[in-house]
Amino acid sequence: MKYLSVFGMAMLPLAELRGSIILGSTLELPWFETYIISVLGNMLPVPFILLFIRTILKWMKKIPKLDKIALWLENKAHKNSKKILKYATFGLFVFVAIPLPGTGAWTGSLAAAVLDMRMKYALPSIFGGVLVAGFIMTGVAYGFIGFLGFIM
Repeated sequence: MKYLSVFGMAMLPLAELRGSIILGSTLELPWFETYIISVLGNMLPVPFILLFIRTILKWMKKIPKLDKIALWLENKAHKNSKKILKYATFGLFVFVAIPLPGTGAWTGSLAAAVLDMRMKYALPSIFGGVLVAGFIMTGVAYGFIGFLGFIM
């Protein structure tokens, strides 16, 4: 049940991998298992976001009250687009890799979809960013000294 909680949290927007790794550490799960489960959970929604978010946003704009959410999501994606477009796939990678609020796989996927990035470029960039963000968060949540001591 603990692993399912970590996996589920990793799939949620806002919490994503950052929250799931912290959850795994508080549940005293092994760091490597928490890392793998968090990365997999965080990546699960990404292909669906890349494929379907434009259609969903278009549909949402036709429904009162949902139209404001759709516009907010598009504005959020466009707000981050300059950072991403400047360096294309590398920019997307860096954007996702930095584990700060407002960055991550969900926002990166949304921005890539709104910017019409092809999946064959966006998906590896997002995956690489998730791997790096997971590594950083695992180090923070489990303690860098113990974490690095295990690697070396």
